[in-house]
Amino acid sequence: MGHWITRLLKHRRFDERDAQRLLGAGALQRIEARVAASESAHSGEIRVCVEAGLPFSYLRRIATPRERAVAMFGKLRVWDTEHNNGVLIYLLLAEHAIEIVADRGLARFVDDAAWQRIAATMQAAFQRGEFEAGLNQAVDAVDALLREHFALAPGEANPNELPDRPELR
Repeated sequence: MGHWITRLLKHRRFDERDAQRLLGAGALQRIEARVAASESAHSGEIRVCVEAGLPFSYLRRIATPRERAVAMFGKLRVWDTEHNNGVLIYLLLAEHAIEIVADRGLARFVDDAAWQRIAATMQAAFQRGEFEAGLNQAVDAVDALLREHFALAPGEANPNELPDRPELR
């Protein structure tokens, strides 16, 4: 019972303003521009979601950050792309958790170790207090994977199926 209350308090301590403060002024626009530039070279879609804390319903049922990331993958419609190659980069501030969820089109080409390396690079940047840099590194790493497996042909355009702006909650 004590662990549950501690977790609840930790998640209620953070809100969207904490995410904005950690990223700094202008970071959301720079990350949005980086995602947009990335998507001009491949048919994939990248979404970044930074969530301060889990909703009470997730805390009550002792859900993991991974469960929430998968739910956000659906809620933000990352699964709903033409080539099934959307990727969600999810950060849960209250638990310092990083999750990367890739749709089946890309997941069949990329093993779990590659996703873990991207998350580890983000974690290292976050530990140094470099939140924007960590998210940028993750976007760049996902971009490289999407360019490798879903590069656009010369003259081909990627219709922007999802918003490029990071989602803060």
